[in-house]
Order: sequence, then structure tokens, then C-alpha cells
Amino acid sequence: MKLGLVTDSLADRSLAEAAAVCRGLGLEQVELGCGNWSPAPHVDLKKLTADAGARRRLLDTLGENGLTISALNCSGNPLFPGEKGAGDRAVAEGTFLLAEQLGVETVVMMSGLPGGCPEDRTPTWIVTSWPPETEEILRYQWEAAVPVWKALAARARDHGVKRIALEFHGWQLVYNVETLRRLRSEVGDDILGVNLDPSHLFWMGADPVEVARALADCIYHVHIKDVRLEPAAGQNTLLDTKGVLEFANRSWNFVTPGAGHDAVWWRRFLETLRDCGYDGALSIEQEDYTIPLEEALEKAVSLLRQALPA
Repeated sequence: MKLGLVTDSLADRSLAEAAAVCRGLGLEQVELGCGNWSPAPHVDLKKLTADAGARRRLLDTLGENGLTISALNCSGNPLFPGEKGAGDRAVAEGTFLLAEQLGVETVVMMSGLPGGCPEDRTPTWIVTSWPPETEEILRYQWEAAVPVWKALAARARDHGVKRIALEFHGWQLVYNVETLRRLRSEVGDDILGVNLDPSHLFWMGADPVEVARALADCIYHVHIKDVRLEPAAGQNTLLDTKGVLEFANRSWNFVTPGAGHDAVWWRRFLETLRDCGYDGALSIEQEDYTIPLEEALEKAVSLLRQALPA
């Protein structure tokens, strides 16, 4: 397993500056955001796909700092009704093309979420089986999602992408083991697997270690991010709609690894990944707004080096 960074964590730096930070931290890989929910601070998708010279300069900048690309990320909502979903799918297809041009085999995405009926203009996330209409909404959503994902999987394969790593998250059709297995089965393509991010599993109530064991055959990428449960959870539950910058009042917060779960837990998680046969990237995603950026990255790297199994 190689330590890396989601470079959105350094969105205020140029690519050269971000690469230098990674070199200083002793990292080996980067994950580059290409658009949709990523601000794509280091990738101009249209320019790179059209300009071989620009692609060479990107790879040269990374190579000069001892870095390779672990994955491209185009997480967005390809199932959003109407033009928004079409736009997100177009970014995904552009990312597949760029992956082919750069020789990258893994693309990180999220499943997205459809509306609740053909007339809906916005997505609807169903998390219970009651009231009764929720079941009908879910039936429609899966019927809408499968053809889209069959087409996306086929397009990715056309461009030589071997792994689409879907990240579990709230407000997504795929957010746990069961829903990932269902999408893989209904699409009928093992190109779909998981980008295993423990942080979202913590706040949704799952055990990331058990999730890793259950998906040992299709762990395609790993994000490193922690969550700390806060005192407000006792009154307000873990379903929290306050913005992430309101961290003083939230029920849970994204934090630097070790600030939510200690090194013992992280070592158990990494040992489980090893036992599952995973030998890919450990891609740090820095979203801890309670401490300075540089301090957060240094702490994350230090903990991972401590926790990495021999």
C-alpha cells in the first residue's frame, strides 16, 4: 500500500506547489479531481484531453516530485434528472478519456441518486421503508439507475478503465455493502467496486472493518479520513444538516486520522485491508477544519506510517 493525497486538499496551491508538499511529506501518489463535485484545482479536463503537451507537463511535474497518479476522481451525480445529470455524465466520460490518455486504470466516483419519479427535478434519498410510498420510489430509482450505469461501465471499459471505485456516502443510491452488491449484480459488470472511505461509514453507523471484509473482492481504492462523534449527537442524532464549517455545533465532524479513532483502530483497519489482498493507494482526504492544513497532513502521514502493517 502506498501513501497518497487527494490533491483537492491543496486546492489553494498550484499543481507544482501541491506536488512539492506531497514530496515533503514523503507521499508517493496523488488522486486528481477532474470536476463535478471537485473544484478540479489541478486538472483542466478539456485542455488536458485535447493537448498531449499539457498531459506531458502534468506527468513531468508529478514525476519530478516522485509522484504517480493513483486515480482520477469525477464524483458527482450522473443520475440527477435532466441537464444536470447529463452534464455530470459528460464530465465522467471526459475523465474516462483522460484516464486512458494518462494510463490511469482507476476512476473514483459516487453512484449518484435519481429523482423519486419521472416528473421529479431533484433527487430523493430513501432511508426507511415507511411510509409505504418509499418502496415505490426505490423501485423507480433502481429502474432508472441501472441503464445509466450499464452505459457508464461500458464507456469506461472502452477507454481502458479497469476499476470504477464508488464511494459510499449519504444522498446516494449506493451507500453500503448491500446496495453496492445490488448495483454490481444488476449492471453485471465487475468494473464496479468500492472506494472505501471509513469516515462516511462511521457517521452512517457501519463498521469499516466489517465492510472491508464483506467487500474483499472489490476494494478498488481507499480514502483516509476520520470522523469524531460530538456531544450534540446525544440530542440531535447523527443525521446532521449543518454545514461542515459549523463544526462547533455539529453532531459529528470530519477530523484528521487519530482524532476520531486512535492508531490501534487504524492499524486494525490497514491490517484488514492487507488481509483482503488490497495493495493500492491510501489516499488522504483532508477535510478537518479544526486545525491548520499543514498540521493536519503531517499528523495524518505520521499516524499512517505508525499504523501500516509490516
